[in-house]
Amino acid sequence: MNIRVITAALLMGAVSLATAFAADPMATEYSMEQCEGSLTPYPSDIRNVQTPDSLAPVYLSHVGRHGARYPASAANTLKMRDALLRADSVGTITPLGRDLLELCGQVISAGTNRWGALDSLGMSEQRAIASRMLGCYPELFTNGTVNAISSYSPRAMMSMFSFVHQLDRMNNKLEFITSTGRMNSTLMRPFDFDEYKQWRAADYWKDPYNEYFTRHCPITAITRVLGRDFPFGDTDAARELAITEYYVVAGLRAMEMPSQMSKYFNEAEANALWSCFNLRQYLQRTASTVQDGSVPADIAGQLLLDIITKAEQALAGQNPAVVDLRFGHAETLMPLLSLMRLPGCRYLTNYFDTVGANWRDWQVVPMAANLQLILFKEKKSGRIYCRADLNERPVPLIAGDKRLYIPWAEARNHLMNLVPMHLTVN
Repeated sequence: MNIRVITAALLMGAVSLATAFAADPMATEYSMEQCEGSLTPYPSDIRNVQTPDSLAPVYLSHVGRHGARYPASAANTLKMRDALLRADSVGTITPLGRDLLELCGQVISAGTNRWGALDSLGMSEQRAIASRMLGCYPELFTNGTVNAISSYSPRAMMSMFSFVHQLDRMNNKLEFITSTGRMNSTLMRPFDFDEYKQWRAADYWKDPYNEYFTRHCPITAITRVLGRDFPFGDTDAARELAITEYYVVAGLRAMEMPSQMSKYFNEAEANALWSCFNLRQYLQRTASTVQDGSVPADIAGQLLLDIITKAEQALAGQNPAVVDLRFGHAETLMPLLSLMRLPGCRYLTNYFDTVGANWRDWQVVPMAANLQLILFKEKKSGRIYCRADLNERPVPLIAGDKRLYIPWAEARNHLMNLVPMHLTVN
């Protein structure tokens, strides 16, 4: 079969994929910004949470993802650039492809010696969260101690320093205890340990992902830049380049470049490509129905236990900190939020084409995503209550229970029941 015949077959497959996706009742219609997925910068419309006057904050636990950053590595951008250069050499590249080639050069230039590093937007996101925290709970920051830890990743470390630096600027009477490095990996990088690595290597997630990817990943957008006659080789290679193009373009705003999603994708393509990216994260990082599918969430058990223990110690006067801050990654938060069964963070199904409508990475783990558990004392009774905030928005802590303020004894029991049993049995 010659190149033109292969290309024609690819285009026919692309048309059929696009048609199937458009007719799919599970197809999503999210905005271009939402389709940036977990590469989306932190929401800019966050407002301070109003707490009832009858409650006074006594302790706060924060687990956060690093802020916006340069691409994690050069790999995807170099792969896209190389495909575009090949298209140029064989004469198939389109004018839009030349624009993308120039964009790849800009990304490479901006990212060189900065791959994965926190950028100024990421620092600003952390400072803004810190400012709102102090504004919402000034009682905690009168003369208190703040304990902060991060993973050894420079972007997590810099997120921590940006956060505590802002707190110190606003109140230099605070005492800070900070820790960063591999000693925090059990809490902040549980995905680095054998239990998860062995599960990941078993590839239980791959079959449902590959089946979905084959049916739903469109190649129309990649064909628009590489050209109709580009020698993809086969549709699998075309799909891999399609998701590479998506990743390069979707990450622009996180590195403080203007979004170009609408230039390279139409709405259906953006949603379809995002849904593949989203499903992969869902299957790899949250509880699911695949074999041993509890493992990706259970790896956060040590972190959840630490959150409960530190809160108990603070109430008992055994924890010098009134605020505990932890800084890690999307891969730190996705398992934790799934294990805690917070709204929108855990979804069990055998129908993986429904995941995009029920678990959305842009909603769960945008850049600088965070979970805050705040303990309050009722001023009259002295009773302790707990509220959970996901990305600074209060959410019910217990599934099926709409209460935002839960008695701590009840909340603690609920959370302890979610900790994997092997961590609680003496």
